[in-house]
Amino acid sequence: MSGGFRPRRMTQGHRGTVTMEQSRYSSVPSLLDAYPPWGPRQVHRLPEGVASEPYKRFDLTPMTAVIGAEITGIDLATPLTDELHADVHRALLEWKVLVFVGQNLPSEGVHRFAAQWGEPYDAQLRPQGDVVTTVPVPAAGNQNYWHADDTYMARPGMGSVLRIVEVPAVGGDTVFADMGAAYDNLAPEMQARIDRLRAVHDCVPYALATPHYREHIAEIAARFPPVEHPVVRTHPESGRKTLFVNAMWTKRIVGLSPAESNGLLLRLCLQATVPEYQCRIRWTPDRVIFWDNRAVQHYAVSDYSEPRVMVRTTLRGDKPY
Repeated sequence: MSGGFRPRRMTQGHRGTVTMEQSRYSSVPSLLDAYPPWGPRQVHRLPEGVASEPYKRFDLTPMTAVIGAEITGIDLATPLTDELHADVHRALLEWKVLVFVGQNLPSEGVHRFAAQWGEPYDAQLRPQGDVVTTVPVPAAGNQNYWHADDTYMARPGMGSVLRIVEVPAVGGDTVFADMGAAYDNLAPEMQARIDRLRAVHDCVPYALATPHYREHIAEIAARFPPVEHPVVRTHPESGRKTLFVNAMWTKRIVGLSPAESNGLLLRLCLQATVPEYQCRIRWTPDRVIFWDNRAVQHYAVSDYSEPRVMVRTTLRGDKPY
């Protein structure tokens, strides 16, 4: 055949049929292969077989179909009754991120409310013994990595309660991702591959990259040696499987070559970036946030230039399994 029309040869790829012209770019397939495929997603916020029931002691407004709910009708400055505590706890397990609206809670009130769920502890890389931590960020921060808190510890935090004290006029939101939904939407063969894998979590690389921690690196490394956790964690209360690797603290998968480990971690960590599994919090001083660190990851959006000051209490968790 000379001149004129030439048929376009086709080659079959994992995302369907592509042309030979498109296949010229197959030298850089790794990110495309790793990124979650498009199409319908499963967005179940509760484990299979568990039904949602109404909440009668407060008003709850979902933020998305799967994660995040705003709660009104509760004064967090007043100790919760046993019945109200049970309902808030049920909401936390169902929605993973609770936003209490219309609150006027001082710093000590953040601690008192959080302590109704367990033992508060100082979650800083250089603990000072403060269970209520004031976190000032004078300019855009360095928490804009997807992560669950403190997974470099043998017992990562169960959850955190946070109130904003000083908020930028624009920006400084926090995005949360439901890692149960992230796991649900992996292909069955991928789930089977990772269900028994373990990964190493380590805070030292982050500390080395953070100026105010760098000069204390020996102290931090001695306090927090690397730990192993399951790649897929079982939530200790709901029984739901959640993806338990993150871009900030997880460094490698045990038993895999560096290339295999990096490729698999890339693919798994990208699951947190899918909008269908996310909610986004716009901070205001009258909002108090309570999230389940066993079920979610979060990302602090670094798009602001004014001060951002928060008061936070973190609750001690259990050993992941």
